Amino acid sequence: MDISREPTKRQIQIGLEVLAIAQDFFQRESSGASLITITRCDVTADMKNGTIFMTVLPESKEAAALDFAKRMRSELRHYVMKRLPVKVIPFFEVEIDYGEKNRLHVDELLRKDKLANEAYQKMLKEKAGELEDN
Repeated sequence: MDISREPTKRQIQIGLEVLAIAQDFFQRESSGASLITITRCDVTADMKNGTIFMTVLPESKEAAALDFAKRMRSELRHYVMKRLPVKVIPFFEVEIDYGEKNRLHVDELLRKDKLANEAYQKMLKEKAGELEDN
């Protein structure tokens, strides 16, 4: 995808449809040893190529799941072809969505910070109560 231009409405629409179809495909075809989640799909302006981004849980199964997804690209394209009524079906690349992983990591850090702040505030209130009692 050309980074310098915003995606067209058509690219976004096709990307969303492919995302749903790819999620269904990997849910049906995977062994269940890991949870594969399709997070987004970017399609080039000419609709000839697309990149499917995914996350995998547990992370220890990430390499195996990515290898599986890359091996299944041809079958995925045929699966999309049967379900998406367009002339040109993109050829797909599959990548781990590190942006989503980073977002989840930031969310976890914020959650931990909030818990630590709440514990600190509770401790301050307890100390203030002890000082009032004396």
